[in-house]
Amino acid sequence: MDQKSQARDKRKRGSKAERTSAKHPDASPGRPQAPLPKKPPRPTRRRRRAAGGRAAVREDIFTLTNRSVHASVGRMTGGVSPVSLLQAYADWAWHLALAPGKQAWLAAKMERKAARLWAYLPRALRDEECQPCIEPLSHDHRFSDDEWQRWPYNVIHQSFLLGQQWWHNATIDVDGVTPHHEDVVNFLTRQVLDIFSPANSPFTNPEVAQRTMERGGWNFVDGAFNFAEDVRREALGEPPAGAEDYRPGKRVALTPGKVIFGNRLIELIQYSPATEKVQAEPVLIIPAWIMKYYILDLSPENSLVRWLVEQGHTVFIVSWKNPDATDRDLGMDDYRRLGVMDALDAVNAVVPKRKVHAVGYCLGGTLLSIAAAAMARDGDDRLATVTLFASETDFDEPGELELFIDESQVSFLEDLMWQQGYLDKWQMRGTFVFLRSNDLVWSASVNAYLMGEKQPMFDLMAWSTDSTRLPYRMHSEYLRRLYLDNALAEGDYYVGEQPVVLSDVRVPMFVVGTRTDHIAPWRSVYKIHLLAGGDVTFVLTNGGHNAGVVSEPGHKRRVYQIADKPADAPYVDADTWYKKVPERKGSWWPEWRAWLVEHSSGESAPPGMGAPEAGYKPRRNAPGRYVLEP
Repeated sequence: MDQKSQARDKRKRGSKAERTSAKHPDASPGRPQAPLPKKPPRPTRRRRRAAGGRAAVREDIFTLTNRSVHASVGRMTGGVSPVSLLQAYADWAWHLALAPGKQAWLAAKMERKAARLWAYLPRALRDEECQPCIEPLSHDHRFSDDEWQRWPYNVIHQSFLLGQQWWHNATIDVDGVTPHHEDVVNFLTRQVLDIFSPANSPFTNPEVAQRTMERGGWNFVDGAFNFAEDVRREALGEPPAGAEDYRPGKRVALTPGKVIFGNRLIELIQYSPATEKVQAEPVLIIPAWIMKYYILDLSPENSLVRWLVEQGHTVFIVSWKNPDATDRDLGMDDYRRLGVMDALDAVNAVVPKRKVHAVGYCLGGTLLSIAAAAMARDGDDRLATVTLFASETDFDEPGELELFIDESQVSFLEDLMWQQGYLDKWQMRGTFVFLRSNDLVWSASVNAYLMGEKQPMFDLMAWSTDSTRLPYRMHSEYLRRLYLDNALAEGDYYVGEQPVVLSDVRVPMFVVGTRTDHIAPWRSVYKIHLLAGGDVTFVLTNGGHNAGVVSEPGHKRRVYQIADKPADAPYVDADTWYKKVPERKGSWWPEWRAWLVEHSSGESAPPGMGAPEAGYKPRRNAPGRYVLEP
C-alpha cells in the first residue's frame, strides 16, 4: 500500500480511533474493553419520521410523491441511486478540472503509453512471442488464449489494456476527492471500459473468429437460440435452463431429516443420525436469508450437512421463509428472536442439558454474533462455541459492496423497498453480478452468444439463481446500523434497552474467511480478532464467498491457512498473519471437525427425532416447505 493510500485510510478511520481511545470507566486490567457509547447521531428526516413527531405528521402528498418517484426510478436502475453516482463523478470531475498538475501528469503518461505502443507495433508484426508492453492483471483471463498473441489481435488487446490503465490512473489520487467517491468513479469507469473490451466483439476476438471458421458460422445460430431462450425465461421469471433439475429434494438438499418446528419466519430441520454414537453437543446452523439454506446441503458429494452427520454430529439447520409484502415490518430483532432464539429453544428441547455449537454463514453469522453477544450480556450460557463462515462483524471496510452504500444510496433504496415492501431478488442479485461483471456477464455472454456454447448447469450455479427477497424494515436496519453506522463493532448496536458488545462473547470461536470473497472480504472478517472476548481460531481458504465454504475433502486445488489466537495473546494484523501462517493442502472441513470434537464433552446415543412432549413434533420431511416457495 502506497503512502497516499495509507494516509487516506488513516483519515477515514481517525475519528473512530479517537472515539475508542478513552478507557471505559468500568474497565479492569487484562479485560477487553467495550467501546464507550457514541453520542446519538443527529436525527435525519428519515429517523425523525420513523420516531414520530412533527416530521411524521408531514408525511403528506409531497413526501409521498417524492418517494414514489424514487421507487419508480429505482426499478429502472436496479435500486442504484443516480444521484449518488452523479455526486461521485461531479466530485472527481471538478477536482480534476482544478488540478492542472494532475492533468499535465496524465497528458505525459498518455504520451508515454502511445510511444510504448508505437514501439511495440513492429515487434508484434515480426514476432508473436515478443515481450508485451503491458501485462493483464493476475485475475484478468480474457486475453490468456494463445490466439491473442497473433497479429493483429496482440496489438488490439495491448492498446485496450494501456487505455484501461490510463483511465485507472486518471480516476485515482485526485486531490480533494473523497475516498468513497474515488472508489465509485474508479469502479464504474472500469465497468464502462469492460463493455468495449475487444474480447466482447466477434470482430476483435480471435477465439470467436477461430470458432466461426471451424463451425462455418453455426456458432452464431446456436448463440441466437441461446439468447432467445434467456430472454424468454427472463421475461417469464423462469430460472436459467437446467436449474429446474436442481430443485431441493430432487438432486440437492437430499440429506434425510425432518422439520420439527416452524413459525412465520423459519422451519427448523433436524437431520437423521448416520452413526451409532454422536457427539453430545448438537450443531445448530444459521445460514443467510439472502439465499436459501441448501448451499450447505448441495449434492451428496459436497454437502457440508451430510458430511457432518456422517462424522457423528447431530445437526439442525434453519430454513428461512422467503418474505413477501406482508412481511415488510419484520426487523433485525425479529430475525434474531424468531430465527436464532426460537431455533435454539427447539434444539435445547430435543437435546436437553447440553450446550450447542452455533454456526452462522454470511449474514446469518452476523445475526448469530448479535444473538451471542446479547446472550452473554444477559447471562445465557447455552452456547458451547460459535463458528462464523464468511461473516462480517466490523463493517468499516466491507469491500466493493461499500460502493453501493452511502446515505444517498440507502435513502433511495429505502424508498424502493417502501413501495414494494421488500427488496426483490433480481435487484439484490444484480448488485452481486455487477461486482463480478467480467466473469458473470461478459465472459458468460461471449461463450453463450458468440461461441454458441452454454455453460452446463451444476448444483452451485443452480443454487445461486434461487435467490430470495429481503423485508423493507430488516434491510433498512441492516444497511443503516451495520454498514453506515458500524454499530455492532462500535458497541452501539442495541438489543432491547442495552447495547451488545462482542467482547462479552467468551466462548471459543472458529472463523473462516475466503481469499477472493467480494461480499465479506477476508481482511474485514479477520477483524473479529479485535472484537471477540475469547479464543479465536481463524482459517483462510482459497475460493470465493461460496466456493471457499463448500470445500469438501477431496476437492482439487484446495488450500488453507489456520492459526489459533488465545484470548490473552497479542494481536497480529491481517497481512502479517497471511505472510507468517503456513499454507496447507486440502479441505479445512476436517480441521473444523477436530475443533468441534475438542470442544465437545464426548459421545452419546443419538437423540430422538424432535421432542413431541415439548411441542416439537416432526411435521414433514426435509427439505421442508419454505425452501420450495418462489
